[in-house]
Amino acid sequence: MKVLVAVASKHGATAEIADAIGRTLEQAGLEVAVVDAAEVTTVDPYAAAVIGSGVYAGHWLKAARALVDRNEAALAEMPVWLFSSGPLRDPLKPQDDEAVNVDGIIQMTKAADHRVFAGALDRDKLTFAEKAIIRAVRAEGGDFRDWGEIEAWAAEIVATLRAGESGASPWPFVPT
Repeated sequence: MKVLVAVASKHGATAEIADAIGRTLEQAGLEVAVVDAAEVTTVDPYAAAVIGSGVYAGHWLKAARALVDRNEAALAEMPVWLFSSGPLRDPLKPQDDEAVNVDGIIQMTKAADHRVFAGALDRDKLTFAEKAIIRAVRAEGGDFRDWGEIEAWAAEIVATLRAGESGASPWPFVPT
């Protein structure tokens, strides 16, 4: 089974999450393509998709939203999982349910799940304007990603795909 892992990442932290998800899927024997969302013109070659984006001001990056818009019909017919990365600290700030609004994207793709993962903030990678915003909101720098949580979620995706291959789980998924 060929699985697309597409990601929109501004400074690379979300792309590293996509890489970890891709590695877990590959280790389970799936054929995986981890691709920048801006480079995906069609999802037709894939049997399933995992799409993620960094979150800025509560929204996905334009490249991830555009991928979904371009491929809405095809994505609605395949198993899809979504992830967002951006909240910082433990507990996450802002909280999962406040961090990003992807309700429309979930409905368009009929995604099986949407997960919000903590992000990373490297001040050295930020623009002057981004640094000003970070100072204004007093955001802490650091890497808050939980790699065990990310890999466990990817393993859940593998289990669901395997169940679908055996006929134990019907497609398309109904969002929960």
